[in-house]
Amino acid sequence: MAPGASHGRVSAAPCLKAAVIGAGMLGLDLAERLNASPVLSCALVAGRQSSASALRRAAQLGCEVSTEGVTAVVRAGVDVVFDASSAEAHPAHWAALASADVLLVDLTPSSGGSMLTPTVNAVRAESDRHLSLVSCGGQAVLPVLDAVVQNSARVEDVEVVTTVASASVGPATRNNLDEYLATTGYALQQLTGGTRPKVMATISPALPAPAFRAQITACAYGIQTRALGDAVEAVARAVRQYAPGYEVSALSVTGDLVRATVTVTARGGRLPSYAGNVEIINAAAVTLAERYARSREVGHGG
Repeated sequence: MAPGASHGRVSAAPCLKAAVIGAGMLGLDLAERLNASPVLSCALVAGRQSSASALRRAAQLGCEVSTEGVTAVVRAGVDVVFDASSAEAHPAHWAALASADVLLVDLTPSSGGSMLTPTVNAVRAESDRHLSLVSCGGQAVLPVLDAVVQNSARVEDVEVVTTVASASVGPATRNNLDEYLATTGYALQQLTGGTRPKVMATISPALPAPAFRAQITACAYGIQTRALGDAVEAVARAVRQYAPGYEVSALSVTGDLVRATVTVTARGGRLPSYAGNVEIINAAAVTLAERYARSREVGHGG
């Protein structure tokens, strides 16, 4: 199937062409999601020579492929670029694309770009051109923490501990653990206003592989307990609109201490069920890019 073909879409509106940098688990899952989107299509997956076998799988999804990385993306003339490479490589990718009329969606834990989560500040996807998805942990916990912030007078001392199955963590993610911790902590601080966020991560080799999980602890003063419960239920439903396996599996308030546990199970597609870390960040990235695509269609139509 040629890139940009309909893939069974019912919408007559033209799709925006997208490119993915990186051919790991994230990149291949992104390509599949893009080709299932009503407003986006995967025109190119660009990796390195060492990712040739993964690129062959991308080609089977109907995408053009290249081993030339961002150089091929610049030539491709696409509308949206998803960077699923590494935090170290991302600044060079942004430098290469900054002058182009593209939306760059960063799935690496680089600190560049506007930090977005669909349920918190998705509207910025309509105007900003360099979006950061923070991290998989950030996408899991920021919706819940936003509910805490909205239903309390002040939030301090936020701690987040994530557990992810070893089989769902590629080499780039392992090399980017320091950036993951720092960028996620910065996003927590920006959202809550707290000065001492703590982020910890465990890569679990356990078998069977555990589902992706994030545990949140926060001091929240002046908290409205009943309103918080309703808000967390509402935000979990909102996240499930794009990531169906998202659950707030525990929530408790003891005095000023809030504890919550989020689990994310991958559902559908080619991802194993334990790869909720990939599911949550990729689903959020495509959701934000689709919002951009629809806003551009409206703008052009006006």
